[in-house]
Amino acid sequence: MDQELQVTYMEADGPPPAVPVREGPETLACERLSRLDYLELYRRVGGPLRWDQRLRMSAAELDRLLGHEHCRLYVLRDGTGAALGFCEFDRSGFSAVQLMNFGLVPQAQGRGLGPWLLARALVEEWRAGPSRIWLHTDTWDHPAAIRTYERAGFRVYAVRTEPAGPL
Repeated sequence: MDQELQVTYMEADGPPPAVPVREGPETLACERLSRLDYLELYRRVGGPLRWDQRLRMSAAELDRLLGHEHCRLYVLRDGTGAALGFCEFDRSGFSAVQLMNFGLVPQAQGRGLGPWLLARALVEEWRAGPSRIWLHTDTWDHPAAIRTYERAGFRVYAVRTEPAGPL
């Protein structure tokens, strides 16, 4: 029998209510990553959460995705320039934008960086004027995911039980 997950669909119709105040050496920028740099960060962030969608893509598919103007990557870096996490948005369905991937490497978790990264990236995405930003998360995600999304202004619009196929 295939395993099933509870998948929660969330959306926001405006920028986050507030961006958490953050003091520290961390920086955030919209970047274009090479396939290898992207996959390294994707594995570091998503490995504990069973992410595999990008790992199943061919090199050519992933290169096209990463090079396309619809793909927006906001990368969080520490004071030495090492990547700590990222937010990935898909603007191909504009005016609805999808938050595809968001997370931190395990060593960066628990320091308030996730909510800060998410809120700052969302503020930037809202500048393009989407009608909404949406996402889905599931039972394999970080335990604080839904709470973090809600604090950033997202609300649940559907919850479904779905097969635990590729993520």
